[in-house]
Amino acid sequence: MFPIRDHTPTKSIPVINYTIIAVTVAVFLLQLSVQNFDDFIEAYGFVPSRFSLFNTGTYLTILTSIFLHGGIFHIASNLWFLHIFGDNVEDRLGHGVYPVFYVLCGIAATMSQYIFAPDSLIPMIGASGAISGVTGAYFVYFKKSKIEALVPVGYTAQTVLLPSWFFLGYWFVIQVFSGIGSLATVHQGGVAFFAHIGGFVTGYVLAKILSAENRHNQV
Repeated sequence: MFPIRDHTPTKSIPVINYTIIAVTVAVFLLQLSVQNFDDFIEAYGFVPSRFSLFNTGTYLTILTSIFLHGGIFHIASNLWFLHIFGDNVEDRLGHGVYPVFYVLCGIAATMSQYIFAPDSLIPMIGASGAISGVTGAYFVYFKKSKIEALVPVGYTAQTVLLPSWFFLGYWFVIQVFSGIGSLATVHQGGVAFFAHIGGFVTGYVLAKILSAENRHNQV
């Protein structure tokens, strides 16, 4: 299933979400302009085997890796998900909280993948972990929203309207099963399924906590 759009309007302009998208695109254009694309990824991607909890100098790539991508399809699919789900989450969290939330989800996602492949020599890159956190928050705040999605039917695809809890729940289950299936080859690269899982769970939990705090403040 591939999302086309959601049916929940926003009350404010998602300036932070637009800014994150713009910065991510700018970084990708920078990647394309450097002399050696692979060396750039090696320098600024998160390489698990180089990370040390006791060496703060290795912390920076946890952040920079979130804004790197391996190709057009990689960045396009990630930013499309962010475009669809991020505006509503920013609307709910506020412009000040949203960027902090996004970065925290990205960090948690990277560390989730790191746990399963701490000795990997392959750089981890991409915003999908942070965006998974955004979808986790969307699942909490907009569970009853409708998602218009393309669903494969035979050799074609059909547009259907699905409740967001089903669309995102199905997506999360796929990540879990795919993560389990990748355990034998997790050190060899590929899709970082555990980053997706960790990001989603982090976004879900943070959204629950923030939602509870907001209710408490309104009492």
